[in-house]
Amino acid sequence: MTTAFFRTVILYFVLMIGLRLMGKRQIGELEPSELVLTLIISDLAAVPMQDFGIPLVNGILPIVTLLCLSMLLSFCSLKSIRFRDLLCGRPTVIVREGRLIQSAMAKNRFTIDELYEQLRGQGITDLSEVKYAILETSGKVSVLPYTASNPATPKAMGWEVADDVTLPILLINDGHVMSENLRSSGYDRAWLIKQLKARKLSSPQEVFLLTVDEAGGVVCVAKEAVL
Repeated sequence: MTTAFFRTVILYFVLMIGLRLMGKRQIGELEPSELVLTLIISDLAAVPMQDFGIPLVNGILPIVTLLCLSMLLSFCSLKSIRFRDLLCGRPTVIVREGRLIQSAMAKNRFTIDELYEQLRGQGITDLSEVKYAILETSGKVSVLPYTASNPATPKAMGWEVADDVTLPILLINDGHVMSENLRSSGYDRAWLIKQLKARKLSSPQEVFLLTVDEAGGVVCVAKEAVL
Protein backbone atom coordinates (compact mmCIF):
# COMPACT_ATOMS: atom_id res chain seq x y z
CA MET A 1 0.00 0.00 0.00
CA THR A 2 2.81 2.40 0.87
CA THR A 3 4.58 1.59 -2.40
CA ALA A 4 1.44 2.34 -4.40
CA PHE A 5 0.99 5.64 -2.58
CA PHE A 6 4.51 6.91 -3.22
CA ARG A 7 4.57 5.73 -6.85
CA THR A 8 1.28 7.53 -7.49
CA VAL A 9 2.48 10.75 -5.81
CA ILE A 10 5.76 10.76 -7.77
CA LEU A 11 4.02 10.18 -11.11
CA TYR A 12 1.43 12.83 -10.27
CA PHE A 13 4.07 15.49 -9.72
CA VAL A 14 5.98 14.43 -12.84
CA LEU A 15 2.78 14.89 -14.88
CA MET A 16 1.97 18.21 -13.22
CA ILE A 17 5.44 19.56 -14.00
CA GLY A 18 5.13 18.35 -17.57
CA LEU A 19 1.75 19.97 -18.10
CA ARG A 20 3.05 23.23 -16.62
CA LEU A 21 5.89 23.14 -19.16
CA MET A 22 3.29 22.81 -21.92
CA GLY A 23 1.81 26.17 -20.90
CA LYS A 24 -1.53 27.34 -19.53
CA ARG A 25 -4.11 25.87 -21.83
CA GLN A 26 -7.43 24.18 -21.42
CA ILE A 27 -8.15 20.85 -23.10
CA GLY A 28 -10.29 22.56 -25.75
CA GLU A 29 -7.40 24.88 -26.63
CA LEU A 30 -4.74 22.20 -27.13
CA GLU A 31 -3.10 21.85 -30.50
CA PRO A 32 -3.39 18.34 -32.06
CA SER A 33 0.17 17.44 -31.09
CA GLU A 34 -0.41 18.58 -27.49
CA LEU A 35 -3.66 16.62 -27.22
CA VAL A 36 -1.94 13.46 -28.51
CA LEU A 37 0.89 13.99 -26.02
CA THR A 38 -1.58 14.39 -23.14
CA LEU A 39 -3.41 11.17 -24.03
CA ILE A 40 -0.22 9.14 -24.39
CA ILE A 41 1.23 10.43 -21.13
CA SER A 42 -1.95 9.55 -19.22
CA ASP A 43 -1.71 5.94 -20.48
CA LEU A 44 2.01 5.72 -19.68
CA ALA A 45 1.43 6.97 -16.15
CA ALA A 46 -1.41 4.52 -15.47
CA VAL A 47 0.70 1.40 -16.10
CA PRO A 48 3.37 1.86 -13.38
CA MET A 49 0.68 3.02 -10.95
CA GLN A 50 -1.09 -0.34 -11.24
CA ASP A 51 1.74 -2.79 -11.99
CA PHE A 52 4.28 -2.83 -9.17
CA GLY A 53 6.46 -5.24 -11.13
CA ILE A 54 7.47 -2.42 -13.46
CA PRO A 55 10.31 -0.26 -12.10
CA LEU A 56 9.15 3.29 -11.53
CA VAL A 57 11.96 4.70 -13.67
CA ASN A 58 10.58 2.70 -16.63
CA GLY A 59 7.38 4.69 -16.31
CA ILE A 60 9.00 8.07 -15.78
CA LEU A 61 11.59 7.78 -18.57
CA PRO A 62 9.12 7.63 -21.51
CA ILE A 63 7.08 10.46 -19.98
CA VAL A 64 10.15 12.69 -19.67
CA THR A 65 11.18 11.71 -23.22
CA LEU A 66 7.80 12.75 -24.60
CA LEU A 67 7.88 16.05 -22.70
CA CYS A 68 11.35 16.80 -24.07
CA LEU A 69 10.09 15.95 -27.56
CA SER A 70 7.14 18.28 -27.06
CA MET A 71 9.42 21.15 -26.02
CA LEU A 72 11.65 20.46 -29.03
CA LEU A 73 8.67 20.57 -31.38
CA SER A 74 7.50 23.81 -29.75
CA PHE A 75 10.94 25.33 -30.26
CA CYS A 76 10.97 24.25 -33.91
CA SER A 77 7.50 25.73 -34.36
CA LEU A 78 8.73 29.07 -33.04
CA LYS A 79 11.66 29.08 -35.45
CA SER A 80 9.96 27.74 -38.61
CA ILE A 81 6.60 28.84 -40.00
CA ARG A 82 6.50 25.87 -42.39
CA PHE A 83 7.10 23.43 -39.58
CA ARG A 84 4.41 25.16 -37.51
CA ASP A 85 1.91 24.83 -40.35
CA LEU A 86 2.81 21.16 -40.80
CA LEU A 87 2.48 20.39 -37.10
CA CYS A 88 -0.50 22.55 -36.12
CA GLY A 89 -2.23 23.35 -39.39
CA ARG A 90 -3.57 26.76 -40.40
CA PRO A 91 -6.68 28.71 -39.46
CA THR A 92 -9.40 28.29 -42.08
CA VAL A 93 -12.12 30.76 -43.11
CA ILE A 94 -15.42 28.84 -43.11
CA VAL A 95 -17.82 31.81 -43.40
CA ARG A 96 -17.17 34.82 -45.59
CA GLU A 97 -19.66 37.70 -45.77
CA GLY A 98 -22.48 35.54 -44.44
CA ARG A 99 -21.84 32.72 -46.93
CA LEU A 100 -20.73 29.25 -45.90
CA ILE A 101 -17.57 27.97 -47.55
CA GLN A 102 -18.64 24.37 -47.82
CA SER A 103 -15.38 23.10 -49.30
CA ALA A 104 -13.41 24.42 -46.31
CA MET A 105 -15.90 22.86 -43.88
CA ALA A 106 -15.73 19.51 -45.68
CA LYS A 107 -11.93 19.58 -45.73
CA ASN A 108 -11.86 20.11 -41.96
CA ARG A 109 -14.80 17.74 -41.36
CA PHE A 110 -16.63 20.56 -39.57
CA THR A 111 -20.41 20.21 -39.50
CA ILE A 112 -23.21 22.77 -39.60
CA ASP A 113 -24.28 21.71 -36.10
CA GLU A 114 -20.80 22.40 -34.74
CA LEU A 115 -20.70 25.79 -36.45
CA TYR A 116 -24.05 26.91 -35.04
CA GLU A 117 -23.07 25.66 -31.60
CA GLN A 118 -20.01 27.92 -31.72
CA LEU A 119 -22.06 30.85 -33.06
CA ARG A 120 -24.66 30.50 -30.31
CA GLY A 121 -21.86 30.45 -27.74
CA GLN A 122 -20.87 33.92 -28.98
CA GLY A 123 -24.43 35.27 -28.97
CA ILE A 124 -25.04 35.01 -32.74
CA THR A 125 -28.07 33.20 -34.18
CA ASP A 126 -28.22 34.69 -37.69
CA LEU A 127 -25.55 33.63 -40.17
CA SER A 128 -26.12 36.80 -42.20
CA GLU A 129 -24.68 38.84 -39.30
CA VAL A 130 -21.31 37.10 -39.68
CA LYS A 131 -18.73 38.69 -41.94
CA TYR A 132 -16.00 36.17 -41.17
CA ALA A 133 -15.90 32.95 -39.16
CA ILE A 134 -12.48 31.37 -38.82
CA LEU A 135 -11.85 27.82 -37.66
CA GLU A 136 -8.73 28.04 -35.51
CA THR A 137 -6.16 25.27 -35.15
CA SER A 138 -7.48 24.54 -31.64
CA GLY A 139 -10.91 23.71 -33.08
CA LYS A 140 -12.58 26.88 -31.80
CA VAL A 141 -14.31 29.32 -34.13
CA SER A 142 -13.46 33.02 -34.08
CA VAL A 143 -16.42 35.09 -35.25
CA LEU A 144 -16.15 38.61 -36.69
CA PRO A 145 -19.65 40.05 -37.17
CA TYR A 146 -20.52 42.98 -39.41
CA THR A 147 -19.98 46.37 -37.78
CA ALA A 148 -23.72 47.04 -37.80
CA SER A 149 -24.27 43.85 -35.76
CA ASN A 150 -21.69 44.74 -33.13
CA PRO A 151 -22.87 46.13 -29.78
CA ALA A 152 -22.78 49.92 -29.69
CA THR A 153 -19.68 51.38 -28.06
CA PRO A 154 -18.89 54.96 -27.00
CA LYS A 155 -16.29 55.14 -29.79
CA ALA A 156 -18.81 54.03 -32.42
CA MET A 157 -21.30 56.62 -31.12
CA GLY A 158 -18.66 59.36 -31.24
CA TRP A 159 -18.71 59.92 -27.49
CA GLU A 160 -15.63 60.94 -25.54
CA VAL A 161 -15.43 58.86 -22.39
CA ALA A 162 -12.72 58.97 -19.73
CA ASP A 163 -10.74 55.77 -19.42
CA ASP A 164 -11.60 54.54 -15.92
CA VAL A 165 -10.58 50.90 -16.31
CA THR A 166 -8.27 49.88 -13.46
CA LEU A 167 -6.54 46.63 -12.60
CA PRO A 168 -7.30 45.33 -9.09
CA ILE A 169 -4.38 43.88 -7.15
CA LEU A 170 -5.07 41.04 -4.72
CA LEU A 171 -3.68 41.91 -1.28
CA ILE A 172 -5.44 39.39 0.99
CA ASN A 173 -6.46 35.95 -0.22
CA ASP A 174 -8.53 33.89 2.24
CA GLY A 175 -6.81 35.37 5.29
CA HIS A 176 -3.30 35.37 3.79
CA VAL A 177 -1.51 38.64 3.04
CA MET A 178 0.08 38.67 -0.43
CA SER A 179 3.27 40.44 0.62
CA GLU A 180 4.76 40.73 -2.86
CA ASN A 181 1.54 42.24 -4.24
CA LEU A 182 1.42 44.64 -1.31
CA ARG A 183 4.92 45.91 -2.03
CA SER A 184 4.36 46.19 -5.78
CA SER A 185 1.17 48.21 -5.23
CA GLY A 186 3.15 50.83 -3.26
CA TYR A 187 1.47 50.21 0.09
CA ASP A 188 2.75 48.74 3.35
CA ARG A 189 1.33 46.62 6.14
CA ALA A 190 0.50 49.69 8.25
CA TRP A 191 -1.76 50.96 5.46
CA LEU A 192 -3.34 47.53 5.21
CA ILE A 193 -4.09 47.34 8.93
CA LYS A 194 -5.59 50.85 8.74
CA GLN A 195 -7.95 49.68 5.98
CA LEU A 196 -9.00 46.72 8.09
CA LYS A 197 -9.67 48.86 11.16
CA ALA A 198 -11.80 51.22 9.07
CA ARG A 199 -13.98 48.20 8.32
CA LYS A 200 -13.99 47.00 11.95
CA LEU A 201 -11.72 44.05 11.22
CA SER A 202 -8.86 43.27 13.60
CA SER A 203 -6.62 41.04 11.48
CA PRO A 204 -6.13 39.74 7.91
CA GLN A 205 -7.32 36.30 9.08
CA GLU A 206 -10.86 37.75 9.21
CA VAL A 207 -10.72 38.79 5.54
CA PHE A 208 -11.70 36.51 2.67
CA LEU A 209 -10.74 38.95 -0.11
CA LEU A 210 -9.18 42.40 -0.26
CA THR A 211 -8.06 44.17 -3.41
CA VAL A 212 -6.90 47.66 -4.32
CA ASP A 213 -7.03 49.16 -7.81
CA GLU A 214 -4.81 51.70 -9.53
CA ALA A 215 -7.09 54.54 -8.43
CA GLY A 216 -6.82 53.52 -4.77
CA GLY A 217 -10.25 51.92 -4.57
CA VAL A 218 -10.42 49.11 -2.01
CA VAL A 219 -12.75 46.11 -2.13
CA CYS A 220 -12.92 44.10 1.09
CA VAL A 221 -14.96 40.97 1.74
CA ALA A 222 -14.96 39.61 5.28
CA LYS A 223 -15.06 35.89 5.99
CA GLU A 224 -18.46 34.45 6.74
CA ALA A 225 -19.04 32.47 9.90
CA VAL A 226 -18.84 28.72 9.26
CA LEU A 227 -21.59 26.75 10.98
